[in-house]
Amino acid sequence: MKIVYCIPALYYPSGMERVLTMKANYLALHGHEVHIVITDGGNKPPYFPLEKSIQVHQLDIDFEEPYRHFFLYRVWLYRTKMRTLRKKMDVYLHEVKPDITVSLLRRDINIINKMTDGSLKVGEIHFDRLHYRQFTASWMPLFIYSYIQKWWMNSLIHELKKLSRFVVLTHEDAAFWPELNNVIVIPNPTSFFPDVMSDCSTKQVVAAGRYVAQKGFDRLILAWQKVVNRHPDWVLKIYGDGGLREQLQQQITELKLNDNCFLEHSVSDIAEKFQESSIFVLSSRYEGFGLVIVEAMSCGLPIVAFTCHCGPRDIITEGADGFLVSEGDIDELAEKINLLIEKDDVRKKMGNMARLKAESYKIENVGVQWISLFESLLKSGRK
Repeated sequence: MKIVYCIPALYYPSGMERVLTMKANYLALHGHEVHIVITDGGNKPPYFPLEKSIQVHQLDIDFEEPYRHFFLYRVWLYRTKMRTLRKKMDVYLHEVKPDITVSLLRRDINIINKMTDGSLKVGEIHFDRLHYRQFTASWMPLFIYSYIQKWWMNSLIHELKKLSRFVVLTHEDAAFWPELNNVIVIPNPTSFFPDVMSDCSTKQVVAAGRYVAQKGFDRLILAWQKVVNRHPDWVLKIYGDGGLREQLQQQITELKLNDNCFLEHSVSDIAEKFQESSIFVLSSRYEGFGLVIVEAMSCGLPIVAFTCHCGPRDIITEGADGFLVSEGDIDELAEKINLLIEKDDVRKKMGNMARLKAESYKIENVGVQWISLFESLLKSGRK
């Protein structure tokens, strides 16, 4: 098969770029011809290494430029660049002649169905519906904001209906697209599955993510205060970086948790930190998938997570490899952490079950699902 992926750029170390790289490399290693077309980033090299056979084509449109200008000119310039994208993309696809073109639902989703190359068009989303296509405009009257938001989502649905398949990350999110009959669920693959796993004996709980409101570390710190009251010999380490570091540190200080709760910087090898710990906690207010849960599971850690939208319900089997806590219930979060601390046998058994669960998210298993999807589409010739 010949497959083209569309993404804005590859130089940034975010989850979407990492997952795309893993899938592209898997497909290339299994004999498929893979192309990636990008619009931004100039000549910056990909952050994550690609197989040599994968061809990257830069359209050089620079969608970052409009944001450097005042509003009205920004709108005009953006529309001009979208027309350029449509023309350049169509020319490129006619040159490559792919069997399948995949949009990662960035700007290209607005023009992908207008391409005339004849390839089957597939879309994949790396967010959940409730938190996709949102924008901040506090200066705008509410009724205008609501109208734009509704129009923007309706235009997306209009394009998604034309795709051969629309791939979402969780069954939970799939239910939020009732207008579509072309939805299929394929999860993200874990980026690692180390040979060594935690023995769950260290008196340490771990969390990881950006220091932003979405990750809910303020809620975790509140729960941790309750845990420390019963288990002062345990510590919590939160790995990440971001704008809320100072605020979170102030919260830790005010709650007198400086000896038990530590804000660590992001690390290149988070697996090593998971292996040093015994429990992983996800306190997010929302997730697109929650790949960090799978990564912690791959290191043999039992999980305690809020049932935020979306991800935890799809990944965690309640009482087997982790605990699902009612969204926002700080007391319940603390109680489930305490339960795992106090019951060594339960903690270690759940850690082993988590490790087994994580195997289904290895690229070897997820990659097969993508190949099966592509082959079925080509066989049926679905447009």
